[in-house]
Amino acid sequence: MSDTLRHGLFHQSLCRSTILEHHSKTNSQGIFIKALFPASPAKPGTVLLSKALIPTKYRENGLKVEKTNIIKGRRMVSVVPRAVLTTGPASELSRKFILDGNSELQIGISAPTQGPGFQIDIKVTNSSDSLILHWGGIPYGKKSWVLPSCRPNGTKLYKNRALRSPFSKSGSDSLLKIEINDPQIEAIEFLIVDEAQNKWFKDNGHNFHVQLVRSVKQSSVVSVPEDLVQIQAYLRWERKGKQLYTPEQEKEEYEAARAELLGEIVRGASVEEIRARLAKSDDKYETKESNVPESKSKIPDDLIQIQAFIRWEKAGKPNYSPDEQLKEFEEARQELLGELDKGTSLDEIRKKIVKGDIQTKVSKQLKKKSYFTAERIKRKEMDFMQLLNKFVTKSVKEKVSVPLERPTAVELFLNTKEEQDGGSILNKSVFKIGDKELRVTVTKRSGRTKIYLATDLKGPLTLHWALSKKAGEWVAPPRSSLPQGSVSLDKACETQFAKSYSGEPPCQVQSLDIEIDDENFSGMPFVLLSSGSWIKNNGSDFYIDFVGSKKVKKDAGDGKGTAKALLDKIAAMESEAQKSFMHRFNIASDLLAWAKDAGELGLAGIFVWMRFMATRQLIWNKNYNVKPREISKAQDRLTDLLQNIYISYPQYREILRMILSTVGRGGEGDVGQRIRDEILLIQRNNDCKGGMMEEWHQKLHNNTSPDDVVICQALIDYITSDFDVKAYWKTLNSNGITKERLLSYDRGIHSEPNFRRDQKDGLLRDLEHYMRTLKAVHSGADLESAITKCLGYRDEGQDFMVGVQINPVPGLPSGFPELLRFVMDHVEDKNVEPLLEGLLEAREQLRPLLLKSRDRLKDLLFLDIALDSMVRTATERGYEELNNAGPEKIMYVITLVLENLTLSSDNNEDLVYCLKGWNQALRMSKSRDGHWALFAKSVLDRTRLALSSKAELYHQVLQPSAEYLGSLLGVDQRAVEIFTEEIIRAGSAATLSQLLNRLDPVLRKTANLGSWQIISPVETAGYVVVVDELLAVQNKSYGQPTILIAKSVKGEEEIPDGTVAVLTPDMPDVLSHVSVRARNSKVCFATCFDPSILSDLQAKEGKLLRLKPTSADVVYSEVKDGELLMASSTSMKEDGSSPSVTLVRKQFCGRYAISSEEFTSAMVGAKSRNIAYLKGKVPSWLGIPTSVALPFGVFEKVLSDSSNQAVAETLQFLKKRLAEGEFSALGEIRRAVLQLAVPPQLVQELKSKMQSSGMPWPGDEGEQRWDQAWMAIKKVWASKWNERAYFSTRKVKLDHDYLCMAVLVQEIINADYAFVIHTTNPSSGDSSEIYAEVVKGLGETLVGAYPGRALSFLCKKNDLNSPKLLGYPSKPIGLFIRRSIIFRSDSNGEDLEGYAGAGLYDSVPMDEEEKVVLDYSSDRLITDGKFRHSILSSIARAGSTIENLYGSSQDIEGVVRDGKIYVVQTRPQM
Repeated sequence: MSDTLRHGLFHQSLCRSTILEHHSKTNSQGIFIKALFPASPAKPGTVLLSKALIPTKYRENGLKVEKTNIIKGRRMVSVVPRAVLTTGPASELSRKFILDGNSELQIGISAPTQGPGFQIDIKVTNSSDSLILHWGGIPYGKKSWVLPSCRPNGTKLYKNRALRSPFSKSGSDSLLKIEINDPQIEAIEFLIVDEAQNKWFKDNGHNFHVQLVRSVKQSSVVSVPEDLVQIQAYLRWERKGKQLYTPEQEKEEYEAARAELLGEIVRGASVEEIRARLAKSDDKYETKESNVPESKSKIPDDLIQIQAFIRWEKAGKPNYSPDEQLKEFEEARQELLGELDKGTSLDEIRKKIVKGDIQTKVSKQLKKKSYFTAERIKRKEMDFMQLLNKFVTKSVKEKVSVPLERPTAVELFLNTKEEQDGGSILNKSVFKIGDKELRVTVTKRSGRTKIYLATDLKGPLTLHWALSKKAGEWVAPPRSSLPQGSVSLDKACETQFAKSYSGEPPCQVQSLDIEIDDENFSGMPFVLLSSGSWIKNNGSDFYIDFVGSKKVKKDAGDGKGTAKALLDKIAAMESEAQKSFMHRFNIASDLLAWAKDAGELGLAGIFVWMRFMATRQLIWNKNYNVKPREISKAQDRLTDLLQNIYISYPQYREILRMILSTVGRGGEGDVGQRIRDEILLIQRNNDCKGGMMEEWHQKLHNNTSPDDVVICQALIDYITSDFDVKAYWKTLNSNGITKERLLSYDRGIHSEPNFRRDQKDGLLRDLEHYMRTLKAVHSGADLESAITKCLGYRDEGQDFMVGVQINPVPGLPSGFPELLRFVMDHVEDKNVEPLLEGLLEAREQLRPLLLKSRDRLKDLLFLDIALDSMVRTATERGYEELNNAGPEKIMYVITLVLENLTLSSDNNEDLVYCLKGWNQALRMSKSRDGHWALFAKSVLDRTRLALSSKAELYHQVLQPSAEYLGSLLGVDQRAVEIFTEEIIRAGSAATLSQLLNRLDPVLRKTANLGSWQIISPVETAGYVVVVDELLAVQNKSYGQPTILIAKSVKGEEEIPDGTVAVLTPDMPDVLSHVSVRARNSKVCFATCFDPSILSDLQAKEGKLLRLKPTSADVVYSEVKDGELLMASSTSMKEDGSSPSVTLVRKQFCGRYAISSEEFTSAMVGAKSRNIAYLKGKVPSWLGIPTSVALPFGVFEKVLSDSSNQAVAETLQFLKKRLAEGEFSALGEIRRAVLQLAVPPQLVQELKSKMQSSGMPWPGDEGEQRWDQAWMAIKKVWASKWNERAYFSTRKVKLDHDYLCMAVLVQEIINADYAFVIHTTNPSSGDSSEIYAEVVKGLGETLVGAYPGRALSFLCKKNDLNSPKLLGYPSKPIGLFIRRSIIFRSDSNGEDLEGYAGAGLYDSVPMDEEEKVVLDYSSDRLITDGKFRHSILSSIARAGSTIENLYGSSQDIEGVVRDGKIYVVQTRPQM
């Protein structure tokens, strides 16, 4: 029982026993006692203070002192002097030390000439003239130096840590006299410094130590009754205002009281005199104890402790607060007193305790307690909005080091070429030709190599070129590869560059495209001919390589999206950084100010560099010997600087945490030095000085690294596996350390461990202790060492090894240490929920401390990083337990992991709202809400989008730096390619994604969602083609029926020619533009939610499949080519040939602006006419916005104005290029349109029509506002030439010149919600059902390419008051705008029969919309069932009303403002 008690948690908390550090053990709960409770080992030759087992507790209601009757109520304190230097206050005795040669140190102690204290006379014979005493005092119970107030003349303060007193010269000797009159100082320690020779004198490697505490009676032992120390401590506590002390402060106060009494004894006071003095002051103290029954003192404290421990065990081993500990101790005392009152003797009580026969009511009492037990904590109620980090979103660009220049016209031109090509890029090169540039891009697709050349050189330009199969070779290109107009020569050919325009404003670019069919060629040599002069590449031929490089090798001018200058500097310093970690960390520190000024990209560069280091992609040590303390000092410097930036620049905290986690914690210099010293002690104490241990020792002395943590763990695993060397290698290899790596160290490790069995216990003990030292320096995310550092610990030095004392971090929240101990208690539990709760609660309590500057912030940051990492580790360990868990349990774990990710993320607004959504889903589930699974599915979809956005941001910020720096440093290509992916996989985002994947099928099954959402139900057959993005292939034309499996579909793409089906895991809205076009084009379109089905479809790439969609599923099967022909024939008979669509050119009607009453088919499109038709015909509860229009022909009229002659000429030239197939001209045309000047008559007429219609005139708010309106009008006109619309008209052979664009002008209704209605269910074709989708804010997020799903519902036309909710919204962004004007496109080609032209052209608001991250947990449409029912019913009634007016199915757009429905446009449903 006593041994169990010694290591029990209750004993730790109540007794705080003194434990020798090198004998520390792990208690029953897995907490390292040595780490959590500072040890006080005895050291030979110094004072040994043994403390009472029963603690002295300071509390607000007084000092409770548990007295002991050991040695008649007194405990003695033994003082063992290191060396007897004096035998009485008046006598003198010298001790001599040989310093150097014939120089001798003599020390004498005597009483001073006046007053109490000591006089120390120090003499150095035959000395130099430049001796200094480097010294300090040692107070009772302390190891660190204090600086006495009484100092010799000439004494100087040294770094606030020591005093330096000069010796005076007397002949050939040096003399110094020191007086010590401070009663709390028990000794002095010193070193002697010869400043002239920079030489230090020590006592066999130690400080010289002079003990001062002596008995007046010349005894070798001074006795201080413990009860007097307790009374003195109480009096000190009273004098200081009865403060509430921490355990560490309690200990300090207790030892200070002892020092005061010892001082009195040293000055001649007897114990009796002290007792008499204290008796007068003790009345109050005794009064406080007088209410304790005399019988209390009859219960030995060891019995009370045992009984308290039994109570603690019966209660389930809870983690008690300090107050609860005292209550439990008192309860144990009362139970034993009850036995004593019954007449039971102490011996009988002792026997009954051992048998457990003493009754206790602890179980029933503790069930009523609210504090957390060992099984679970009770988390504090929290407002998730307090987790919000929101900073101004800035574009990712370098701020300072090298400002990113605007892309040149040549660069923009080639970027467009790359997008159109869609092939893989083999090479991108930039050649400087004076102040001009030549850019070359090489792509490969379907076995064809394409070379795109572009330059801004002026004048006629000829490419003199050839092909090559090896370096230096010129081979004449095959005729099939010659561009039109090329001239063949001997071993070469010449081709003229063609002129085009690019950029804004348009700039001339000369370009040339070459296509090579033969894959045997590896490159292209060439020179340029301009005005009769040859242009070369610095005297040599230009050369372009066709073979994709294995390494990420960037050409000159690359590094876009990085802090390029900083990365260049890092690369230049790498050879110096490779010498050692000290060099690398110091270089990083020197570059940190530069990185900070460069902004996010600068810090990203530092992180990438440190990450390459941490993952062993860079050399750690190269022919340089450095001490561990120097490494840890360099780490300290770097992490201190990172800590300072963390406080000053909160917007960069996430990337700074990532850097800290790669660098490691470092440690005060002594911690680093212990790495070097402690391995020697391990070798000596365990008799293992040769073989592998000696090789490791040499490696540690030469250059310690994070590998040493792994090596230490491998040795521990080797020993615990009964000396199985396979365990040693398994640990090494699983952490990336191979035999080759061990041999590669400057001091290589060649041998395997080979220990004796009798060494087992000692080695395990010492290596486990050594592991803490290693982790303290190298590990930034180790939880145990992070907790130990924050709670404080002390490691005494042995022999030559320095001691270390780390104080607790001040100002920790109340109960926080107990919370951390709870975490460590449960760190290996199979049921991870309690651990996750503890980890998250600890992070929540830490968070306020991390938001402001404070002492030792760095230690708290490393603790938070370690807690964050443990959440991921624990969650992954708990996956197995979740296999058979219900949805509520999985959702709860998701909330914990998401909370963890939120705590670690900058700009986490979307994550915060996802977190609120999950908690709302849990509440709905527990309340048995019928829609809980549907709502949870929407939150799951939104969370996936948030994770995707986070991954994209990481890729945008980190990957360019990884690629550029990786190319400069020669980092392994694979490591560069997966750099960002590995960062994401190592964090909570990847863990969360796996949890979402587990929950998704459960929710779909519960909500009866199935594995598919059918957007366009068309039965078809085709060959499977897998693409990343539908956008990348929208302009492609497939020669055979094609089923596209597209990983990404945004919503605004065009469906390529030849496509019969689009299947995607993405979630475009059913009413998005691409969805409408799919239905109109009779293309099967569906979203697949099941990853296994999607993987199976992707695996069938190239095969012929038949698709049969139903209302909630897609059945697919392989078919033969003959069946496809039959199906195609049947399809042609049913559908006929491609529809013939024609346009009629519209003419200018003579007016620049017209009112809605003047809208006719000759002047405006169907969009404007339909709005005018509705006005006055719909009921009053349905609002129609006021409208005017710029009719057909106004654009052409403005273009023909004399002020726009230059623009007209540019457009004519660009349209000619476009007709010749140069599709890059589309962007140039749009930019040219924006250069149009406005005719004054247009301004006058538009102003008059808008004001007479009751609309606000933008010019009334200033000229700038009209300029904004004019630019919006031009953007609508320019959208006639957007790629999606242009290729759509080409597909149906529309004459693009005949397409005319009117502009519908409406005042924007600042919507609460926007909606789109299809009055016939588009998925099923059921005309009895209305289908609608609703979003918060403006409707552009619904019809545009904004991620996420809208709220969707169905409503039967015969029961408009009963809408059926189909899905909750998952769109993270809503658009909102000030009172403004919108200019809507209204072409004559949008609503042609048989042509899906709707939504191809742009509608542009005069003001930019504000993007708002949406919080659905506070949205009435989500949380208020009655409100939702009212709004959805009103939307359905609006659809039915308008359909009845037109007598046909309608596609309607509208908004809701303050509960009122407004319709902004309607058109026939296609």
